[in-house]
Amino acid sequence: MTTSPLLRGPNRTIVLAASVLSWMLCGFILAVPPLITSDAVGSMGVTDKQLQGQWFAWYVAAFLFGAATGGFAFGWLGDRIGRAKALGLSVLTFSLLAGLCYFVQTPGQLLVMWFFVCTGVGGVWPNGISLASETLPGASRPWLSGIFGTAVNLGIMAFSATVYWFPTSEAHWRWILLVCASPAVLGVLILAVVPESPAWLLRRRHDTTSSTTTVRAELFRPPLLKLTVIGVLLGTVPQMGAWGATNWLVPWAKEVQKETKIEGLSASTQWMKSSGAAIGALLGGWVANFFGRRFAYFLISLTSLSMSLFIFYSLSPTDKWFLTWVFIQGFVITLFFGWLPLYLPELFPTRVRATGIGVAFNWGRIATAFGVLMSSQLFAAFGGSYARVGQVTCLVYGLGMLIICFSPDTSQKRLNE
Repeated sequence: MTTSPLLRGPNRTIVLAASVLSWMLCGFILAVPPLITSDAVGSMGVTDKQLQGQWFAWYVAAFLFGAATGGFAFGWLGDRIGRAKALGLSVLTFSLLAGLCYFVQTPGQLLVMWFFVCTGVGGVWPNGISLASETLPGASRPWLSGIFGTAVNLGIMAFSATVYWFPTSEAHWRWILLVCASPAVLGVLILAVVPESPAWLLRRRHDTTSSTTTVRAELFRPPLLKLTVIGVLLGTVPQMGAWGATNWLVPWAKEVQKETKIEGLSASTQWMKSSGAAIGALLGGWVANFFGRRFAYFLISLTSLSMSLFIFYSLSPTDKWFLTWVFIQGFVITLFFGWLPLYLPELFPTRVRATGIGVAFNWGRIATAFGVLMSSQLFAAFGGSYARVGQVTCLVYGLGMLIICFSPDTSQKRLNE
């Protein structure tokens, strides 16, 4: 059998660029709630600190529920019509709907719209990872997984730098949603020029009998059921840690910024967290290769737990070394997100890979969303203390140390089944 021309240099470059840029620009959407929630809801009449904190948690939950829904829908679509087409549609969805958020008038309207925006973000993950993983050689996958993990943090850093130099306020925050609409150009280009995954095309030619129901149902029955459950649990721990625990650092800094008039403190916190994360995500795949999949996950979980407890118990945003430790924490906790793009594709065969990745990562998002909603109740119960919420929610990393002990080692598995 001859090698598909789609595997040659120029086409591989196009695929990699499209996949990585799509995930990087998703970083714009991820960065929005921590940086502008208090300004947005404040401009709409919500001035109470605890209520602003609860709206922040609800917007994060809307992201997670929306991304999970989009991951399921666009992941399935990627298995049916192709990874590239589904990727382009995902980018168009999150960018165009983000632009429409410019016109919302109430916090509730923004909440509903943000859910739909984030369905597009959820679709980028399984299709971008599957498209790139199936098109590039297996030897490059640790590097590839690191590039994906770094890309989204570069997007967050770009967004944070924008807010640092052009600060938002209750009177001026809507313009940032127009920035979030700009990736629509990339979505159109993906649909026009990006070639399809050769592995998907080959599978499509030889697997004409699989139905929509069969693809999804196979993941929830033996022998794949066990792998699906493991994937969900392993995806939940880092997401719950990132969204339910450490994500409170930025609004915590925003609150202190308003009280102390320290300009740019929240944007600087987001920048330092994401810059550390960009390095950690880049190295996550190599850490998984060097230490082995299971021991690497255990080690990252242990270090993330220790680092988070130290920050939430011992520091505050006004401390001299706060931003330095935020950078270090961002590096540690985001090693997971270089590990996941390497490990999750190895769990599932080609015929259900995009759907499987979507199910594993997005059921993790659903579990995390419920955790975030619970953390909003903790925020109220603790009298609006961001540190107390972080102290409790970061304990989820301890579960990761247990779950990985029951997971298969896929270090020797290739994706050319």
